[in-house]
Amino acid sequence: MATMATNQFVVIHPLDDLPEQKVDTESLGPMPMTKSVRLSLMSLRAYLVVMMLMVLYHVLGLAGLFR
Repeated sequence: MATMATNQFVVIHPLDDLPEQKVDTESLGPMPMTKSVRLSLMSLRAYLVVMMLMVLYHVLGLAGLFR
């Protein structure tokens, strides 16, 4: 007689489950960055500043401050 293994899964609703232990982020130090990551983040920051300045210039132009 051949027996088949049956997988049984128990479904527990999240409200009935025990609370999980959360990650303690206060004990983590600063994340080490390589030079390429630092350069990428600085270029992203510069790009966002330039885009904000261009939007400000466009809004001021629509307001009629530049004639």
